[in-house]
Amino acid sequence: MQLNDFFEPYKGDIKEVTVGPEGKAVKLGGEKTLPFHGFEGQLGAPVRFALEVFDVAPEGWPEHLRSFYADVLTNPVAWADKCVKQFGADIISLFLASLDSDNFDAAKIAENVKKIADQVSVPLVVMGIGDKDKDAKALVEISKACKGKNLLLGPLVKENYEEIAKAAMEGGHGIIPQSPLDINLCKELNVKLTKFFPKEKMAIDPLSAAIGYGIDYSFSIMERVKQVAVIHNDEMMKMPIVSNIGKDCWKTKEAKEDKTQGILWEAITALTLILAGANLLIMRHPESLKLVKKLIS
Repeated sequence: MQLNDFFEPYKGDIKEVTVGPEGKAVKLGGEKTLPFHGFEGQLGAPVRFALEVFDVAPEGWPEHLRSFYADVLTNPVAWADKCVKQFGADIISLFLASLDSDNFDAAKIAENVKKIADQVSVPLVVMGIGDKDKDAKALVEISKACKGKNLLLGPLVKENYEEIAKAAMEGGHGIIPQSPLDINLCKELNVKLTKFFPKEKMAIDPLSAAIGYGIDYSFSIMERVKQVAVIHNDEMMKMPIVSNIGKDCWKTKEAKEDKTQGILWEAITALTLILAGANLLIMRHPESLKLVKKLIS
């Protein structure tokens, strides 16, 4: 008799989502069990890690973070290349910091994203700034300009999901629906989207928080999402989970005031949310990424 003879297989699974075009594609999800429970079922694709790249040079970063990218901060392609070749990122998450302006040009931003997508050697996640109107304008244009690139676009919220999702579908891209730390709102948005958008092209963001700043809420929601999908076989919750933690960790006073503390702040946040069920971590500091990879290996 073997140990797995005592386990009853779970009813559900997480959809496998492919990001990136042929030759660069990376898979997310695909598991049929809970995080690290390989003794109970199939684990699916490994946890993937993205490092952030800004489309314009960032402001307000502490020097102990900024110094790692000092030579590439004004060149997103070189920045992305460094993240992949030197720091081991599986995916690049391009943050559209240029939207933080009243006179941004969505078409020009889309052209720039296309140039970056053409030149990076890994899949590209494109993230707006969280402004529902600005994000919608930019992501719709990016969907058109980057047709066939199979980007992962986000965040989509209840106020703009329809416009962005339709453009993403026409362009052949995936999407990241985002809900504010509420499993019912998460499911509600998924239900609306899946009426016209394929589940196999969605990775959800139930919203993440840094340690010390509400991570208990994030953990509880994320864990529950994963349980509802895998244990209870809820079709509306079977998407891989994205945790965009870099921005939340590095705006904390703890991360800003001390290098070692900042690296640990992001790394421990990442590990905590991986345990809760995150499939893709979007991070900012390469040393944090290195530490988390070592911990879960």
